[in-house]
Amino acid sequence: MKYLPLRAFSFRAGIAGLLASVLLACGGGGDSTTPVTGVQIRQLSPEFTARKAVAYSPYRTATSADGLAAEAIPKANIKQDLDLLLAAGFRLIRLFDSDDKVAKQTLEVIRDEKLNMKVQLGVYMQSGADAANKANLDRAVALAKGFSSIVLAVSVGNENMVVWSFNKIAPDVMAGYIRTVRNQITQPVTTDDNYLFWASAPTIITDVIDFASLHTYSELDTVFDPKRWDWKQTGVPAAERAKAMMDGSIAEARRQYNEGRAGLDSKGLSYIPITIGETGWNAVDLGQLAFRAHPVNQKMYLDRLATWAAEGKAGAGPKAVFYFEAFDEPWKQGDDKWGLFNVQRQARYAVQEINANNSPAGSATWVWEPGTYLPTDALYFKPAVVKPPIVENKYVLYTDAAPGASEVRPTDLFWDAFDGNTAIAPEVTTNYGPNDATHSIEITPHPASYGWGFLRQPHSTDVTDNLSNYASSGTLKFWISTTYPGKIEIGISTDTQDRVAQEAFLQIQPGNYGYCNTGAWCQVSIPIKDFVAKNPNLDLTLVLSRFVISDVYSRTGNAPGSTAKLYIDGIYWSK
Repeated sequence: MKYLPLRAFSFRAGIAGLLASVLLACGGGGDSTTPVTGVQIRQLSPEFTARKAVAYSPYRTATSADGLAAEAIPKANIKQDLDLLLAAGFRLIRLFDSDDKVAKQTLEVIRDEKLNMKVQLGVYMQSGADAANKANLDRAVALAKGFSSIVLAVSVGNENMVVWSFNKIAPDVMAGYIRTVRNQITQPVTTDDNYLFWASAPTIITDVIDFASLHTYSELDTVFDPKRWDWKQTGVPAAERAKAMMDGSIAEARRQYNEGRAGLDSKGLSYIPITIGETGWNAVDLGQLAFRAHPVNQKMYLDRLATWAAEGKAGAGPKAVFYFEAFDEPWKQGDDKWGLFNVQRQARYAVQEINANNSPAGSATWVWEPGTYLPTDALYFKPAVVKPPIVENKYVLYTDAAPGASEVRPTDLFWDAFDGNTAIAPEVTTNYGPNDATHSIEITPHPASYGWGFLRQPHSTDVTDNLSNYASSGTLKFWISTTYPGKIEIGISTDTQDRVAQEAFLQIQPGNYGYCNTGAWCQVSIPIKDFVAKNPNLDLTLVLSRFVISDVYSRTGNAPGSTAKLYIDGIYWSK
């Protein structure tokens, strides 16, 4: 069960010596025939614009970015992947790098197996790593030349220049990288970036590209810019709200494309075509996409994209739309579950009807992901429902003790780890809290790069409890036995009336609230009002995560990697 927030990013001057010339028909956004940059624009291949497109990465077993280098990528796996994509109608893939393990092998499989597949080749660019970047450029040039019948275009960099980029590269530096590639190959060249960048792209970049590859994520905008468009559609009857939301999502994607188009046109660059380099919809909610992320909603978005892509190929609009992503990518952790196929290469609902008989697809076998869906299963926004307040004196989350006179023990909660696997926590009988025999929970951290976490929560945001009676004088109490070094975190989370979950974590060290890490059992007692003080937006009428224990290194300051065990027992809220 994923709990941490989604990451706010995806893994996404003229050329000297060239004379100004009359621009031939290029499939761009307007009818201008004279380039203002002095650079002869290279036309996108008709095959590029005619083919159904998808972003592709072959990684299957890595569970973090650190594990990518160690994962082997057999060509048989790539062949299986490409066969599945071909069976689903995708004949143009976008690769994100020009490395030997993925890009070169993928191109070799396409060539050697004579697959009807073309490629937009990528070049990964790293901020402040000029030597490594130049080596990546050299590899891209070699692949574009060596596989010229397969590589239809090259994209240098991915979301490096938009204002919120976590891998920032200055436009003048990026322009030099683009120019280096473009001077050595014959294919059209671009850089991939968010629509906000293209809406005001500097001349130093527009002078060296043949087309713009624009990213639009209307789904993620509901998290990071929730007022940008009305995804909740509360003015629409509930029975029509899912359709209204998905119609609104594609309308927002179109608006973002138009914003990028207008930005280029305002500079006299209406002849530069735009493609959608990335757009998609999550099939599974990993943290902040309740009422949105679902296999049926994913299909609704994909179907609307297909209509938009057809319009662009025939007239105004994007000249290709790359769906993100072909397959799930567990290594991205909170940014996973975009795939049209899951990591086991099972077809999701969005593409199942393309191959309704589960017939073989080349060297692969078309298998459906478990689960049966109907169009009416699509998610949509539902206002929060507040239950009557809990009136008992104790709200018990874990104990072996006999029930008391004034307590309640919820039965619809589960123990989950952040990202599903960052903590292993069986119930054991070898160690337990005072007066709470004979069990406790033994937590062994299996930390990801950011840390680990373990929590008591429901598996639906509709399963909340009203614990507002504990707000003024209540406490969260539990017993703990550990030698874990440094601080730990204790937290709770709630839903809110606008359905934007809120959380509060307190970082505690030995001596805080009774906590100790000597290995002895000690009872921790935290006033509920301290959580509210940490985050005043908590709504205790809609409590979701009733208890969280974790170590997120960026918050605790702990050295990463400790796997010291923590035993917890006797967990409850008390008035």
